[in-house]
Amino acid sequence: MFPPFAEEAAHAVCLAMIRQLETGALTLEQVTPVSEERAGNGIMLGALVATDAAGNEIVLKTASGFSRALVPHVADQAIYVPPLVAPAQIAEAVAANDDAIHALTARIDALSDADDAAEKNALIAERLALTQESVAKVYARYAFHCADGSVRSLNDICAERCGGKFPPTGTGDCCAPKLLDYAFSHGLTPRSMCEVFYGRNTPHKTNGLRYAPCDDRCGIILPAMLGLEILYRDRDIIVVNKQSGVLSVPGKVETDCIASRVRRLFPDCIAQPAVHRLDMETSGLMVLAFTKEAHRRLSGQFEAGTVQKSYIALVDGILPAKGIAAHGTMELYFRVDLDNRPHQMWDAVHGKKAVTEWRIQDVETYQARDGSRRKVTRVLFLPHTGRTHQLRLAAADSHGFGMPIVGDSLYGHCADGERLMLHAQYLHFTHPRTGEPMTFRCSAGF
Repeated sequence: MFPPFAEEAAHAVCLAMIRQLETGALTLEQVTPVSEERAGNGIMLGALVATDAAGNEIVLKTASGFSRALVPHVADQAIYVPPLVAPAQIAEAVAANDDAIHALTARIDALSDADDAAEKNALIAERLALTQESVAKVYARYAFHCADGSVRSLNDICAERCGGKFPPTGTGDCCAPKLLDYAFSHGLTPRSMCEVFYGRNTPHKTNGLRYAPCDDRCGIILPAMLGLEILYRDRDIIVVNKQSGVLSVPGKVETDCIASRVRRLFPDCIAQPAVHRLDMETSGLMVLAFTKEAHRRLSGQFEAGTVQKSYIALVDGILPAKGIAAHGTMELYFRVDLDNRPHQMWDAVHGKKAVTEWRIQDVETYQARDGSRRKVTRVLFLPHTGRTHQLRLAAADSHGFGMPIVGDSLYGHCADGERLMLHAQYLHFTHPRTGEPMTFRCSAGF
């Protein structure tokens, strides 16, 4: 993951924690039995510098996992954040199956290679079922306070981001979720957050170095807590992977949107940070500006057509069977349908020109939410203009492909629980302050 907040202030706190650990002013106390495989392992130290409603600075500190606790031995105004789920609660969750799992393990280990393989496989399957039951009980205890004031369970987050599959062991015990949970549950605004590794060096981590939140665990939880999947951030701009179903900017009634979520997390941001938009149903790359100057310069690039974008879509049908070329460019003319907003309609006289390049990538089988299957065409769209609903119309309108994108509620059909299969996967622009080329890629979730 890209660090969601600036790291400098929190990094200084983390380094001070290491110095305190080395002098004994701060200790790591073992609160659960040490397992053989984890004995001597290092630990992540995390800090979050925040402000309260009155503008006072609040410093939060924590350590990863739930087996060791930071204990200060000198006066410290910082708040030491405990695990989201106490070790006693985890022990209680696994206690019911613990003896049975150990007994099964002993029976499995006692069987030799010459013994009945079917019996051994049956015992392994029985142990796995009990283990998964225990894991489910543990994860059911995890819930996270989010930036929007809601509280979301780990099960709910995983249903959305992991297809309901179990996340990796230890999900929820990293520093970042604990720090942010405390901040959001106490009305604090994060300003800086950082994690450093403390312990003997490993092939993957070095004592004293800082590391971004992990992809495999925090990459599941943090986007749900923050309301944004942050791919890049500096003092001028932020790039996010917009989720389908969220507006880019406020609507006439709905105020929740990507722009408002950015402002909520970064209060110093300008009032209107969005420099371009994606349809509510479209997912993918968006760049927003923190400052007026960055907004002005980025907007100029979009207006001049120097920003490069590409989208991936699933078109509902077999395009080659209609004689559609594998690669081409179309020019279409549309304007808003005044009697049926926000629909666009063909108008060769008064419509605005929309130029779209396409490349057919594959014909594949799409499985709908009801389990039915049908053939669809995966298409790469490269828009040369930025018109409203340009790609949806390029697919659906009779002057284009004549086949809508799967899940298009405006120009096709969207089944219950389905989404528009259109994703902004590539974005290239020039950084508004440094002038450096910035390229982002983000694969579709379909």
